[in-house]
Amino acid sequence: MILGIGIGDDPSKVFRSVRKVKGRYHVRYYCRDGTDIPKTPNTSLKRSTAPERALIADLMSGEIGGAVRGTLHANETLRELKSQTGVDHLERIALLETATGKKFFLAPVGIDEGWTVEQKLSLIRKGQNIARSFGMNEKVGILSGGRFGDVGRHKVIDRSIADAELVARIAKIDHYEILIEEAIRECSVIIAPDGISGNLIFRTLIFLGKGRGHGAPVVNIDKIFVDTSRASPDYTNALLLAATLAKNSKRSFKNDK
Repeated sequence: MILGIGIGDDPSKVFRSVRKVKGRYHVRYYCRDGTDIPKTPNTSLKRSTAPERALIADLMSGEIGGAVRGTLHANETLRELKSQTGVDHLERIALLETATGKKFFLAPVGIDEGWTVEQKLSLIRKGQNIARSFGMNEKVGILSGGRFGDVGRHKVIDRSIADAELVARIAKIDHYEILIEEAIRECSVIIAPDGISGNLIFRTLIFLGKGRGHGAPVVNIDKIFVDTSRASPDYTNALLLAATLAKNSKRSFKNDK
């Protein structure tokens, strides 16, 4: 199987990550003309004036079994992914690990994702699917912007609590209010109140809380694409996550059953 990974800024970080995979998979680098790439076993290279487009094109054609964004810029890469897959939005679910080793899936993690009840319900179904595929429990917890006693303090908080209660009733899951510390003890999938808070949870855990990020698969397309942050110190886990998902690629995350 061939995995693709993008190189934009800080190529050395991508090279270190690929070396840690230790030859278990062939990895193809996608970068711009002029990027200096070391020759190593089990790797290949595709240079392009638009590496984002080349990476996604090879993913769509089946030339590579899975793709990792690496250090390519988010806007260009995700715009290309939407264009070539024909979807009008992307749904990402991040696999995270706390400092004590507890793994869980978190969504939404994009600031423009998960703002409506319908979007949250879709993420719940797909989160349960992906948790099941990794042998984790399928318990989902949804968070809101406050506790029940906070109703009336601000209209945004009131709406957040009301939406979470509605989602919890429809999906038959637990609403943990703002108590993420309780949700993490019981749930393998956590749904944040909105994309902004989800992104803040992700960044706080990874960059301040000594947690680890394993990448964020896009779950509303039929191809295996694992999104990453350019600020991440390492992409080894994202490559391994893409490989694991690619092995099970016959099951589409678009299937909500």
